[in-house]
Amino acid sequence: MRESKPTIYDPNFLPNMIYSGVPSWLNLSVIENDEDLKKIDAAVVGVPWEGGCTIGGYSSTTEGPKAVRSTSIRYTGFLPDYNLDCFDYLKVADSGDVATQNGNYDFTFKSIRERIGKLADAKIIPITIGGDHGIAYPIISEIAKRYPKKVGVLHFDAHLDNYSHFGDDELSRCSPFYRVYNDPNMDPTKIAHIGIRGPRNHREEYNNAMKYGATVIRAIDVHEDGWKASISKALEVVSKDTEYIYITVCADSLDAANMPQAPQDMGGLTSYELLMMLHEAGLAGAKGIDFVETYPEVFTLQTAAHVVNWAFLYYLNGLAQHIKESK
Repeated sequence: MRESKPTIYDPNFLPNMIYSGVPSWLNLSVIENDEDLKKIDAAVVGVPWEGGCTIGGYSSTTEGPKAVRSTSIRYTGFLPDYNLDCFDYLKVADSGDVATQNGNYDFTFKSIRERIGKLADAKIIPITIGGDHGIAYPIISEIAKRYPKKVGVLHFDAHLDNYSHFGDDELSRCSPFYRVYNDPNMDPTKIAHIGIRGPRNHREEYNNAMKYGATVIRAIDVHEDGWKASISKALEVVSKDTEYIYITVCADSLDAANMPQAPQDMGGLTSYELLMMLHEAGLAGAKGIDFVETYPEVFTLQTAAHVVNWAFLYYLNGLAQHIKESK
């Protein structure tokens, strides 16, 4: 595996293809075997998955990994905001997509667990591109097996996603956090839901969060108290008596004006607020992230895919600064 660095400024670069016609994320190296895992700190994982569609019809969330990778090759790891390049401190490579079979939860979630479990055992940070939000459950659950009752979760979303079930579907994108609340290796009081708002929530969801002791930081709290106070409160919750902080981001945590290729929820976070909070989470040493629920086939500017790349890079930059300051 060659040195894994973005190649945007190399006029002679050729894309590293993760699949035919799809470049690797930021044109980084592609993981070819288990030996390559010994050379990296973090791995990109694609999950082109849609389970039961709860909004009626196909949402194109299965196209997320391809769209994010395709748009990523215009970026580097350097942020002038902090005068730091995350790839000076982190070795990252692309591990491709997990095997999925849309609608088949057993097969797909088993595949997710196998990939995340392998990365977790190797102490590698997973950077996962969804896919619908149902994937958060097997990811978090598999990590929690290695850190029982010691995983804190930052959940950015417009919705609590903690229905006990959606119709007969217990694993849909509406229910991952109900499953996480009840996972034997999880402590739901170490979960902070951030950005919650709007009429697509139901009282059952709010009641479930209160019942299980999760912390709810509404979008109105972020806007009125400020992003710094909000992420500080969330990090206090998820870092208390934990060994692993995980981040899961739904595209609709962002206001519809900032995320036109996702569920349309108004009154949400600005892209600036989300990026700053993700950077703070990285600075606090969070060890994994996913970004889900982008709908790349809605409109044509690929806004959602670009937002995901920015989100990952701000998180990684914060994590790199954490590593730098820890030395």
